[in-house]
Amino acid sequence: MDEADARGALARLIEREGADYAGLSRLIGRNPAYIQQYIKRGTPRRLAEEDRRALAGYFGVAEEVLGGPAPQPAGRGGLVSVPRLDIRASAGPGATEADEERRGHIAFDPAWLRAIARDPKSLSLIRVEGDSMIPTLSDGDEILVDRGDGGERLRDGIYVLRIDDSLVVKRIALNPAGRSVSIRSDNQAYPSWPDCPLSAVEFVGRVIWVGRRMG
Repeated sequence: MDEADARGALARLIEREGADYAGLSRLIGRNPAYIQQYIKRGTPRRLAEEDRRALAGYFGVAEEVLGGPAPQPAGRGGLVSVPRLDIRASAGPGATEADEERRGHIAFDPAWLRAIARDPKSLSLIRVEGDSMIPTLSDGDEILVDRGDGGERLRDGIYVLRIDDSLVVKRIALNPAGRSVSIRSDNQAYPSWPDCPLSAVEFVGRVIWVGRRMG
């Protein structure tokens, strides 16, 4: 892909998602003007590999969209195994965390994982318990949690949280006016907690995928 096409693709993604240049620059550890200079002036001429991977993961697109190499089909034995942990994230009153024993693995295409996560090694699958996140998440769903996507990159979305000794899965919304978040259940029958200080919540990781049995 021509680098001008990659800059144009990034600009369209930013406009579509309502993101801002400075925030994305900070996301990848750069100065606030970095992304704007890349798009408007072509400086740097090409994104560094780690920056491109982080931006692709943020927007949920393949690196190829932002000028990366075209993904190669995973050959036999070329899949990435993600551990299924014997712990539960409660979508209800709260589940006590057990020892994180592995109960098998699920294999994913590596190019797909790179498109949605910065580091596949930080991923794990855990089981949802309860109904407070219906209709988004149901009891028994398997969720893919990115443990590398926590406090420093925190943004609106669904996260696994540790509160006291329990794990819960909830939707969070950042308060732009201060260092606080709202913790919400998608099921309106359950309560929400507005304006919780960030210091009171431990963010285990962001939920980036869900799998469930049909029928």
